Amino acid sequence: MSLLLKNGRGLNHHTLVPLEVLITDGTIVKMQASIDSDEEEVIDLQGAFISPGLIDMHVHLREPGYTNKETIVTGSQAAAHGGYSTIAAMANLSPTCDTPDRFQKQVERNQQGAIKIEQYAPVTQGRAGHEVVDFKALNQAGARFFSDDGSGIQDAAVVYEGMQKMAELGVPMCDHAQDMQLSFGGVINDGNASQRLNLPGLPDVSETAQIARNLALAQVTGVHYHVCHVSTKESVDLVRHAKQQGVNVTCEVTPHHILLDETDITFDNSQMKMNPPLREVDDRQACINGLMDGTIDIIATDHAPHTDEEKQHGFLNSPNGIVGSETAFALLYTQFVKPKIWTLEQLVEWMSTNNKLIFDLPNAGELKIGSVADIAVFDLEHEFAIDDQQFLSKGHNSPFVGDKVYGETVLTLVDGEVAYRRA
Repeated sequence: MSLLLKNGRGLNHHTLVPLEVLITDGTIVKMQASIDSDEEEVIDLQGAFISPGLIDMHVHLREPGYTNKETIVTGSQAAAHGGYSTIAAMANLSPTCDTPDRFQKQVERNQQGAIKIEQYAPVTQGRAGHEVVDFKALNQAGARFFSDDGSGIQDAAVVYEGMQKMAELGVPMCDHAQDMQLSFGGVINDGNASQRLNLPGLPDVSETAQIARNLALAQVTGVHYHVCHVSTKESVDLVRHAKQQGVNVTCEVTPHHILLDETDITFDNSQMKMNPPLREVDDRQACINGLMDGTIDIIATDHAPHTDEEKQHGFLNSPNGIVGSETAFALLYTQFVKPKIWTLEQLVEWMSTNNKLIFDLPNAGELKIGSVADIAVFDLEHEFAIDDQQFLSKGHNSPFVGDKVYGETVLTLVDGEVAYRRA
């Protein structure tokens, strides 16, 4: 079976140039400005941008246990709608996949997804933070990434033991950095917005103190420590310094932490509630700077769907998190690439290339001859409005609904098969 992507554009030294791609049996076999071929199927891209399929190392699919919020099918379809061909699903499930049997069953469930799904295993049994899992057995069952995301591991001895064992296996520890003793029940950043809205504040030191502890342990153990969703200028500074000292650390930032800050919270709007919370203007700028100087390695959505009803109860009583799979590329392209703050190449690196390299994802495609055809195609020319009624996710919880953006997904291919195509 052959497929020809016709009349597209690709990047060549920071310039968009004509590009057509020929795919045979799921593999890219030819890439050039013009391809003459009598293929079984031809898709006319009408000048749209051909990109490697995006990769998101931080999503929540909610199945099993919370399928009222999301399912593997809906979450993966939402990711395909956003141009993602590979996602990595966190382990905050019920039951969580903390044994080889449960992990293998979760991998089997994930096969129903519309795209490729990598599965995290937890660091601790039941994600309770008290006793580490059997890393070796889980690794033999296929687990390559470990995280208790959704909960920071409070006991330093547990983290130390986990890091030692993960270092032996050569697998990364991906951590939600939050010291609960320094969180004080906060639901919003501890700053002007918390004071103005009379809401309990979550201090930034709850994040940075945990990162500092974990960086010290990572330096001693040699483990690959990956920091999830950094949000403060101090966190960025800590990671930057650790990298300079040779610590094996990488980190991610979410779209919302570089697009928004606490000044955007004008009322008790739970669509702005997430953990870590939206921080101050200086923190947002530090995260942007961290991306641009290489301190922050990737952009990950932390796609966190909730029901409409759950998100109707303000900051105090609504759950943390927003959806992001379907809006990330368009928002970032519009806010940073179009104004020439970033290049399109940088955005693709942070949303695709660096993920593949850092997390060693051999099944994720590249835009090159001989690679599996994991491809995303985006319309960079026409403005559209973000409409939650067009979401394929069950979750509509986004503060970006109604925003006018560019970069709508035209097509997502996984192994050469159509995972999403714009109607």
